[in-house]
Amino acid sequence: MTKTLLQRYGLKWNPFAPDVPTDALRVTPRIESFSWRIEHLAREGGFAAVVGDPGTGKSVTLRLLAARLTALRDVVVGVITRPHAGVADFYRELGHLFGVALSPHNRWAGAKVLRDTWLAHIDAAVFRPVLLVDEAQDVRTDVLTELRLLASADLDARVILTVVLAGDRRLQARLRDVDLLPLDSRLRVKLLLEVASREELAQCLRHALETAGNPRLLTAGLLDTLVDHAGGNYRTLMAHAHELLLAGAERERPQLDEQLFFDLFTPAVPTERPRARVARPR
Repeated sequence: MTKTLLQRYGLKWNPFAPDVPTDALRVTPRIESFSWRIEHLAREGGFAAVVGDPGTGKSVTLRLLAARLTALRDVVVGVITRPHAGVADFYRELGHLFGVALSPHNRWAGAKVLRDTWLAHIDAAVFRPVLLVDEAQDVRTDVLTELRLLASADLDARVILTVVLAGDRRLQARLRDVDLLPLDSRLRVKLLLEVASREELAQCLRHALETAGNPRLLTAGLLDTLVDHAGGNYRTLMAHAHELLLAGAERERPQLDEQLFFDLFTPAVPTERPRARVARPR
C-alpha cells in the first residue's frame, strides 16, 4: 500500500494486511497463557501443538510466540519453511537453521551433529532450542517420526528440543494414526483455536485501528457489519476490511461507512428484460 494512501487516512501501516508489525498484533488471554506455558516448556523441552480451522489465528500465534521467545536471552528459535519436504530436505533445513553442516545422505551422522549441537547449547544456556512448524498437517509421517527421535536422548529420559506444531484439524486427525501415536502422547501443551465470537472480532478490529493510528477509520455501523459478515473468521474479517480500505481510497471517502460495504459486497440484481411477444397464428 502506497504512502499516499496511508497518509490519506492517517495510518502508520495497513491495519488489515497480514504483515502488520508483530508488536501491533493483539495478544488474547488464551494466546498469552499458551505463550507463557511454551516459555516454561522451553526450559525442559518437549512438544506442543496449536490446532484450529483456517483463519482462527494459528500463524499469528506462532508470530507472537517467536517474538516472545527470541527476546529471551540464549533462546535459539528456528522456523521450518517447507513443511511438505522429505527427510533429506528436512535435514538440510535443520542444518541451515542451527548453523551446522549436514550430509542429508548420512542420516545417522546428521542426527549426531544436530544432537551434539543442541546438547552443547543446553549445557551453556537455560533454554532448549525451539523449532516452530507452521502448516504441520502437511509434514510427512516419516519426517514427524524423525523429529520425535531427534528431540530426545538417554532412552527418552532427556528432551533436548522444544517443538511447536501448528496446523488445521487434519493435524489433529493425523496424530491419531497408529504411526504418530508416540508423538501425540508427547504433546505437553495444546491450544485449540475455535471460531471467534463477535466480541473477539470487534476487539481485534478496534485494536488494529488504534495501533495503526486511526481508531475512527470505520464507522460504528461498518464495524458491526464487518463483524456480522466475518463468520467468526479473523482472515475473512481483515480481507473484507482491506477491500473496503482500497475502495474508500478509490472513491475518496474521508471515512469508511456501512453504505460502502453494501455497495461493494452486495451482488447486483440483474434487471429482468421484457419478454418478446410471440405473434400467434390467426
